[in-house]
Amino acid sequence: MYGLYRSLASAAFVTLLSVTAASAADVKAGDLVISQAWSRATPGGAKVAGGFLTITNNGKADDRLVAITADVAGRTEVHEMSMDNGVMKMRPVEGGLAVPAGKTVTLAPGGYHLMLEELKSPLKQGEHVPVTLQFEKAGKVQVTLDVQGVGAKGPSDSGGAMDHGNMMKMDHDHSGMMKK
Repeated sequence: MYGLYRSLASAAFVTLLSVTAASAADVKAGDLVISQAWSRATPGGAKVAGGFLTITNNGKADDRLVAITADVAGRTEVHEMSMDNGVMKMRPVEGGLAVPAGKTVTLAPGGYHLMLEELKSPLKQGEHVPVTLQFEKAGKVQVTLDVQGVGAKGPSDSGGAMDHGNMMKMDHDHSGMMKK
């Protein structure tokens, strides 16, 4: 019985080390901490991809994500998805994305996200895509999007339900309307 407890304790310790190693990938910029940066693999021929991450502002002053650049894309923006009378709308966030003092802002599927447009090549599972975030106060911050499976639901998921890949099959226009 003691051996079982010892094995469980060892497994818990290894898990704790894994969690610690994962959080070592967090990026700090001033009072901001950017974590869980990820994207989904894209099918061949796809011209858009979404990027997701969490921004925590540990400071006493608000900040704002004002721009994004990525070598893998011809154009990048922060977008917001919402439902309006049963119609999915996706539009750029005008004036940048507010990151209030003492708060956490999550960019996730179905809400705010990084929009990588005019992809130069498909994103493949297991790749690491460098992206530069430009904040009003914290300045430029380099993060890496870990590419998960096409249907991933989160940063360490290899598959899942509806994804940005399904939206890639729709036309995207800047009036905020999604068209099949």
